[in-house]
Amino acid sequence: MDVTAADFEREVIEASKELPVIVDFWAPWCAPCRALTPILEKLAAEYAGRIKLVKINSDENAELAAAFGVRSIPDVMAFKDGGPVSHFLGALPEGQVRVFIEGLLPSPSELERARARELKQAGDVAGAAAALDKALAVDGSNDPARLDLAEIRIAQEQLDEADRLLAEVRPHIDWDERAETLRQALAFARSAGSGAGETELRSRLSTDPADHEARLALAGILAAKRRYREALDELLEIIHRDKAWRDGEARKRMLAIFNLAENDRELVSEYRRRLASALY
Repeated sequence: MDVTAADFEREVIEASKELPVIVDFWAPWCAPCRALTPILEKLAAEYAGRIKLVKINSDENAELAAAFGVRSIPDVMAFKDGGPVSHFLGALPEGQVRVFIEGLLPSPSELERARARELKQAGDVAGAAAALDKALAVDGSNDPARLDLAEIRIAQEQLDEADRLLAEVRPHIDWDERAETLRQALAFARSAGSGAGETELRSRLSTDPADHEARLALAGILAAKRRYREALDELLEIIHRDKAWRDGEARKRMLAIFNLAENDRELVSEYRRRLASALY
């Protein structure tokens, strides 16, 4: 399809979040463009449903061409997840264009991870875990799948297995924050299964409201049960009583819960404000 600046956001940027979009910057006077077009159209038909092909007349959309650094045409650019990821210049032969397209498609391991997401959303957690196991069997370097599986194991209270999975995750800027969040979730889950229980901790606090160790342990139990609001209230109480206790441990635990509860934006926003007020 032909795309202009008016529908570029919808047809390219947003569409690339669902599947790879190949953008062909061309012009009617460009002979190499005319040679490349049949190849692109043939392969787009062959890979239908897995990629999307759009064409942009660079003469009529000069601002778009300039925005993406197009200086020579044909310039074929691939978009994934809302942004450009690769491109090639000139009228390449069909074999090379095919290699370019294949490089954009998800691997068998990623396909299993995507299937796991669908199964989990449908409520089939066991099926999702099996799909993630298969994803890792196909590609042991797929750390995002490993994190997905660790999250399921924590929810299933298979804590040693979750610990093993998290220990195998390699540092990477794309998933370091999520890995740390899951490690904190694992720590909360472990605290809920060891030591004093909720009733005992509340009894200790009724006797001594300044027992910060008991309050911290109680917050961990509540967080493990996903009772995030109650956990945050306990941690705020520690901060109100002693901001610097254990080098700001209560604040650190609150930040960890913010990550765990990121889907509840209203809750996180409310307690971020309350935390700021308590600290400053």
